[in-house]
Amino acid sequence: MPLSRCKVLIVEDQLIVALDIQMAVEDANGEVVGPAATVREALELLSRAKVDAAILDANLPDGDVTPVAEELIARGIPIIINTGVALPFKLRGHSDLPVFKKPTAPTCLIRELAARVPLVPASFVQSRRAALA
Repeated sequence: MPLSRCKVLIVEDQLIVALDIQMAVEDANGEVVGPAATVREALELLSRAKVDAAILDANLPDGDVTPVAEELIARGIPIIINTGVALPFKLRGHSDLPVFKKPTAPTCLIRELAARVPLVPASFVQSRRAALA
């Protein structure tokens, strides 16, 4: 399966869209982290959960998703932006950042994300190392 064992952070403030993406991640054998509806919630999740990939909405009730995206990029975690608005200015410098315009079928997002994650996600490797220690 495309996202087998992969922990995917979902950051989306529209409940229906978040649930559609969540179902698509789970159908692809991924594990959902979230969903988070605000930048604050997403940063809290990142501080306590292991994440292998993320699907992010660009515009959230408490601001644009730039702080979350920059944290994920700094960690080397693949991300996809799924937005109904323009990409935030600070993220435009990341030419390799995949950006999808809503509405986008969740299966399309999953396909793109699966192409960007390693075959064995880092969170799985870390959990196996911890179990063997």
